[in-house]
Amino acid sequence: MPDSLILEVADLDVDVLTGIYSEETGRPQPLRISISVQYKVADHYAADTPLSASKNYMDLKFAASEALTPGVHFKLIEAVADHIAETLFAQDARVLGVTVKIIKLAIAEHGEKIGITLHRDRR
Repeated sequence: MPDSLILEVADLDVDVLTGIYSEETGRPQPLRISISVQYKVADHYAADTPLSASKNYMDLKFAASEALTPGVHFKLIEAVADHIAETLFAQDARVLGVTVKIIKLAIAEHGEKIGITLHRDRR
């Protein structure tokens, strides 16, 4: 089995313009976003291996927050996930695959987690 490196950022709460119903449009909705990135693994990670041999976790957080274009309304949360994945692919050629999980916090009534998980491999 080949080596694998998965970088993760979980449970980022981000307000995003999204939704298709009239009560959803025009104001941001709270989303809980988790991201896993399959990354090209180095041959070895020593104690003094520099950050350039991996990916900065803050890049994942950036893709789920500041990289979401302000003022753009995403009808579907699938489009939000796709935008995050494409941002991460554009940032670094060593990103091999991206999984984005999005939970729509505003529609939960009893703590249930309603949302989607999108996985995309580099094409």
